[in-house]
Formats: sequence, C-alpha cells, structure tokens
Amino acid sequence: MVAVVARELSPVLIGIVVIVRSGSAMATELGIMKIGGRVHVLEAQGISPFIYLVMPRVLAAAVSTFCLTIIFILVAFVSGYLFGATVGTGSRDLPLFADTVSRAVRPKDVLAILSKSILPGLYASASCCIGGLSVGGSLTEVPQATQRALVRSVAGLFVISTVVSFLTYL
Repeated sequence: MVAVVARELSPVLIGIVVIVRSGSAMATELGIMKIGGRVHVLEAQGISPFIYLVMPRVLAAAVSTFCLTIIFILVAFVSGYLFGATVGTGSRDLPLFADTVSRAVRPKDVLAILSKSILPGLYASASCCIGGLSVGGSLTEVPQATQRALVRSVAGLFVISTVVSFLTYL
C-alpha cells in the first residue's frame, strides 16, 4: 500500500487535480488580466507583474499540492485500515497497522513524496502563469493559451514524477 499509494499514485493524482482545477484558473485569469490591460497598469506603476501576480500563485500551488498529497495519503491509509478491519481481512489492531505502515515508509520515500508533490506544483503553476501572460491582444487566444499551458503542465508532471522515481529508487 505504501509503494503504490504514497510513492506513486497520490502525487500524480493530486498533481492532475491541481493542474486541471487551479492551473486552468490561473492561466485564464492572467490571460484576461493581460488583455484587459491590468498587467500593463502594474508595469506602469513600477510593480513587477512577476513578483505581484506570478510568485504568490506559484508558491501557493506548491504548498497546496504538498498539503493535498499528505491528506490524500492519510485518507488512503485510514480508509484502507477501516476497510480491512470491516471486511475482516486485516488486523483490527490500529497500533499494529500504524507500526507496519511507519516501518514501510523509508526516508527516501519521504524525500520522493516531497519532491513529487512540490516540484510538479511549482512547474505546473509557473507554466500556467506564463501561458496566461503570453496571451496577445485577443480574447480568443485565452482558451488556446490555457490549453497549451495545461498540456505542458501535465506532461511536466509525468516527466518530473518519472525522473524523481528513477533518481530515488534506482
């Protein structure tokens, strides 16, 4: 359960959820802001759009991706325990279950979970923000830019996850 849920499944599923839900919102919002001239107004006031618009979104996406991954893992473990105890296939002893899970998690697993949740969150949110800010002058470019950003983000998620897995477990 630790190998599948914690190491591989949870970071990828949470990454996809964050990309589809928040990445599309970031790209669309920043694209509309760019077309509406709000980005130009910030630049005219001497405020860096990167610092003011992009950095908070990127950091928030990385933190929320990590937190959601941890919550997903905890819920998966608790529901696995409850299902096993209810069906009768697992031990009903909660301390034994917790001890077994804690022994199955190694330090490199913690590092992999940390890397597989934070790095794709950083990459995906930065990619979506850049995609939104790359919109030209037409409103019809926003959906196209959003779609390109989401495709880049999902591809980056799988590449980062694969590279981290290879570096950690091989």
